[in-house]
Amino acid sequence: MSETSAQPTTDSDTDSNAETQQTESAPTKRLHSVLLGLALIAITMLAYLPAIQGGFIWDDDDYVTENPTLNSLDGLVAIWTNPAATPQYYPIVHSTFWIENHLWGLNPMGYHLVNIIVHCISALLLWRLLSKLSVPGAYVAALLFAVHPMHVESVAWITERKNVLSGLFSLLTILCWLNFRDFTRVESDGLNRSRRWYVLALFCFVAALFSKTVASTLPAALLVMIWWKRGTIRRNDILPLIPFFVIGISLGLLTVWLEKNQVGASGIDWELSPWERVLIAGRALWFYAGKIVWPAELIFTYPRWEIDSSIWWQNAFPIAAFAVMIALFAYRDRLGRGPAAAVFLYAGTLFPALGFFDVYPMRFSFVADHFAYMASVPLIALIVAVAATWLQRDEDDDEEAFGIGRFLPIMVSVGAALLLATTTFSQSTIYSGLEILWRDTLDKNPNSFLAHNNLGALLNRRGDYLEAETHLRRSIEIKPNFADSLINLAQARQNLGDLEEALALYQEATEVNPNLAEAFNGLGATQGMMGDLESSEASLQQAIEIDPNHANSYANLATLRSAQGRVDEAIELFQTAIQLDPERLEYKTNLARVLMSDQRWEESTLAWKAILQESPDDVSALHNLGVIAANQEQPKIAIEYFEKVLEQVPNHLSATYNMGAMHGALGNQAEADRYFQRAERLQPQTP
Repeated sequence: MSETSAQPTTDSDTDSNAETQQTESAPTKRLHSVLLGLALIAITMLAYLPAIQGGFIWDDDDYVTENPTLNSLDGLVAIWTNPAATPQYYPIVHSTFWIENHLWGLNPMGYHLVNIIVHCISALLLWRLLSKLSVPGAYVAALLFAVHPMHVESVAWITERKNVLSGLFSLLTILCWLNFRDFTRVESDGLNRSRRWYVLALFCFVAALFSKTVASTLPAALLVMIWWKRGTIRRNDILPLIPFFVIGISLGLLTVWLEKNQVGASGIDWELSPWERVLIAGRALWFYAGKIVWPAELIFTYPRWEIDSSIWWQNAFPIAAFAVMIALFAYRDRLGRGPAAAVFLYAGTLFPALGFFDVYPMRFSFVADHFAYMASVPLIALIVAVAATWLQRDEDDDEEAFGIGRFLPIMVSVGAALLLATTTFSQSTIYSGLEILWRDTLDKNPNSFLAHNNLGALLNRRGDYLEAETHLRRSIEIKPNFADSLINLAQARQNLGDLEEALALYQEATEVNPNLAEAFNGLGATQGMMGDLESSEASLQQAIEIDPNHANSYANLATLRSAQGRVDEAIELFQTAIQLDPERLEYKTNLARVLMSDQRWEESTLAWKAILQESPDDVSALHNLGVIAANQEQPKIAIEYFEKVLEQVPNHLSATYNMGAMHGALGNQAEADRYFQRAERLQPQTP
């Protein structure tokens, strides 16, 4: 990164021939820029091809697949007006998900494509910005940013739309500010060009914050860039940025509060002294710098460092980082202000993620690739600028000696881009699915209790309870106080028929985290299975008290009420569960069964037909509609439903027998006998 100086003005009688040549070269330059831009997009899309074909992964359920706010206009209003309606209050991110949900539903390819397209646009904007700032090798820096493997986590993970959108709007903010006040030109003296650009810059900044509040450091970054280009910061540089600082700090503090009180970033895992946080920050600065320079062994969840201020080398990290900043500032006259500015921008952009503020991922690791998405820009630009300057300086000598001087920068740039793009392609495959992601994490970080837990939960859902148990017990061994692993292990043991251990594990989970609704819900369900209905009711009521929106607790309490014969209460509770989680077909099925068992034929018919609208081939719904029609003495309608069942399940015993009964009711005795005989053959043979 280099400083700019005032350029001499051209004489009015400039050679007309030179003007003609310059005019004639303008279309060629535009075409050259277009081709370079298309090449950047093509290389980036190819590098992320595995991600385009990937699915949903961790947290994508909360943000997309199971996010009720994405289904209605009321949900869109809640995204903007209710910070508790979504996992994090980033309304622009969730609004894009809302739009996509109405365009292509839950097809992950659409969401992945949007992430990659936004990333490509950001790379092009970065090229434009670095060019305006006269950074050598601006295009190469933008290209390396586009294909850098460390950004795969932000681009290939749908949930991290937060990063790519915030990055896009941050770059737009800086470009708009340059149109408002072009601090790259000394002669402009900071005079306003157009207040419309100021309003647009402020709008883009707010959009960046509403995508992710890591952008709150952007006003300070603008001041660093002004100092870099001019060597001084004036009063009229600071005054227009005051609204930016106020808005950025306010929304940043809101995020800190939500992380602690809504997301759950509080407890023993976040109990760190001020100096321990400094140790984390110093080590993180060197960690990210190392991964940017040499992006090897990238892991979705890195090992969580053991912080100990009594160990000398841990103290060396922040001291060395601070020493580098001081040295670069002290030698600014010799090295230029560019290196110091780049390092200040790098550290400042990372500041919200360095451990000084409690964020939930700190429970698993103090570092994550996606934290360095925009922070990587100044370091990449600095490295490329230094390399470009060095290669250009030695170009003539190299050309005389080897005849390749003019091609050397191109060869180095292409080689670096291809190397990074190839690594990005490989890294993107890891994000193609949850199981691949967690198994890759465990290959590289075998002691990741998070990966063991989440893989165990995945195996639970798939029915592989024995392997799930292995991973979940390992997770508890590594992290004994992790309630999620206790709950998941309880589910595995419950499905393996060991209700006693499941009950003990749920009980332990409620003691580890008394504010976890899922623990009390599981405890109540298990108590109900074991016949302790009184304790089951108390546990389920506790779960609802902790989380009034916990749909599964209402459904389990409804099942309990139904077993107690309190049908009206059961129906009301199932309806509440469905309202809270309208995508859960199980709740609708259980409601229909309760209505049917109470012989509420019309209501149960409507309930089963609603299920068929969502799942037209639902055998249970078709069969039960036939049973209802039979009870209402409508044998022809009943036969139609039973025939549809037998089309899908030819050996369905109940449907076969009921077909015989309905044909008998219509007087078709021969047909009735045929179905009765067939049902007889389908009966299981007793020894």
